Amino acid sequence: MATTTGKAASRLAYLDWMRGLAAVIMLQGHVFHSFTSQDLRDGGPYVLSQFIGGITPAVFLFLTGVTLSFLMDSRERKGEGAGRRVWAALRRAGYLFSLAFLFRIQLWIFAWPNLNPWTDLFRVDILNCMGLAIGVMSLTAVFQTAERARLCAVLGLAIAAVSPLVSALDWSRIHPLLRSYMVPDYFHFGFFPWAAFVAFGMSAGSILRLTPADQVHKLVQWGCLLGFGLILGGQYFAGIPYSVYSRSDFWLDSPALTFIKLGIMLLILAFGYLWTQHGGGLKRSWVRLLGTNSLLVYWVHIELVYGRWMGGWKESLSVAQTTVLSIIVVLLMIGLAASKPYWKNWRPLPPQRSFRAIALRRASGD
Repeated sequence: MATTTGKAASRLAYLDWMRGLAAVIMLQGHVFHSFTSQDLRDGGPYVLSQFIGGITPAVFLFLTGVTLSFLMDSRERKGEGAGRRVWAALRRAGYLFSLAFLFRIQLWIFAWPNLNPWTDLFRVDILNCMGLAIGVMSLTAVFQTAERARLCAVLGLAIAAVSPLVSALDWSRIHPLLRSYMVPDYFHFGFFPWAAFVAFGMSAGSILRLTPADQVHKLVQWGCLLGFGLILGGQYFAGIPYSVYSRSDFWLDSPALTFIKLGIMLLILAFGYLWTQHGGGLKRSWVRLLGTNSLLVYWVHIELVYGRWMGGWKESLSVAQTTVLSIIVVLLMIGLAASKPYWKNWRPLPPQRSFRAIALRRASGD
């Protein structure tokens, strides 16, 4: 792990790269979903785009769990009590809930005068899922990091295993808002099964914090092997003719799909580590740039892709045209992320200082 950029940047570079790759996958998936002509949606390119795009939410949730475990471990090392650690996690959950509602309010207002139903303000999206999952997982802050690594792995397994049972329950008497937060659904990010990825991320993050810097490469190798095992195991159990569940939808609530996605994420993490440590990814990387600005990219591109800015092209482009538009959107988001340090730190000069600067330049003949 010894690099010229220091241990801290080296430890986190592959996580940023992984988040950035997920952002690229997300961008192309949303562009194809919004602009591809309806009569082309049964074809291979569109189906492949949406299939690959399905890994993106899992990656974001997994990395949310990783960073949450880092927060808990950092406060534990500072000697903070269990109560303060839990409160810190709850504040992060509240922050994500606030962002989720601000995001929905912005989308709703920008749609004026063709406003969507006000109930869209409470739609359960990935930020809502993150907030709920972190709120529930905040209780694990009372444990030590080593204990939390084991506990969160068990929690992830339990959430994934219970998801088909939750789907099979009768939720007709439950308020639709509560149901959308809990029950597996194609149009919402319910706690089941998506919170499993947060739990698995917390387990992985805790293990990373316990691993010495010079041993991370061995841990990544074991993670890569585990990833292959999860993918093969998930495919095997998904293909057998019998099941322990009376009803289960592979694309919605199947534990096999959860484990396959987890295996793919571990392989992406291993590749990201290899690239950032040995492939020059620590120097200049537009993928990492997107990863370190993923929230900004997510917020802006949703308005750009699903808003009314390019309404005339919605659901009307060919595969080639959509591919070109995907590249353009990715480049726009890279430019937005690259310009963030400039407009974030920009401060207008007071009028008197501006006039003085002009006078000094004129006096010097500049």
